[in-house]
Amino acid sequence: MLNQPIKVVLCGPPQSGKSCLREGLKQAILPMHRVGKAPYPYVLTACPDGEGAWYSEAVRNNPELARELKAAYKRKFTWQFAQEKARDVQNIHLPLTIIDVGGKTTDENKLIMPHATHALILSGDRNKVPEWRDFCRNIKLCIIAIIHSDYYGECDCIESESPILTGSIHRLQRGEDVSGRPMVQALARLLVGLCSELWE
Repeated sequence: MLNQPIKVVLCGPPQSGKSCLREGLKQAILPMHRVGKAPYPYVLTACPDGEGAWYSEAVRNNPELARELKAAYKRKFTWQFAQEKARDVQNIHLPLTIIDVGGKTTDENKLIMPHATHALILSGDRNKVPEWRDFCRNIKLCIIAIIHSDYYGECDCIESESPILTGSIHRLQRGEDVSGRPMVQALARLLVGLCSELWE
């Protein structure tokens, strides 16, 4: 039995590849779940960009339809939307949830994110990391990883695994399977480890 649910916010500036990493993490954890070594990695989209948990698979199967659906589902980031998502995050009691939030340190994210337990910062711009690190600390989230998204890189680099996982991940390209990348595997082990510490 899990004593406390793990709710990890995947945050950072726009165009960093958060949705791609989110899908990669889910696909990396699923094999462990199937053999009983990890909980199911539930994904919650807490930004109104139209890219729900379904989007990555839709892009692989039918890119044109995926674009049409994204446009249809896209909404404005209103205060009402933020309140709804804050309630969703607060009321989730599943063992492991990955929460994808919008790419700005806004009042809306300040309402949503405190209901999580941990934060994973992904940034394509290293200069934006301090802003997100301070934002997460101010709302009392435990930062477990700070990852540089290096789109033009040729390989992943793990710089440190403790006390915070740091390094870079290369080419987070929509539609590509990134679940086997070294950084994605390290992040998956980290998330599963957080759950196993509470697993009886």
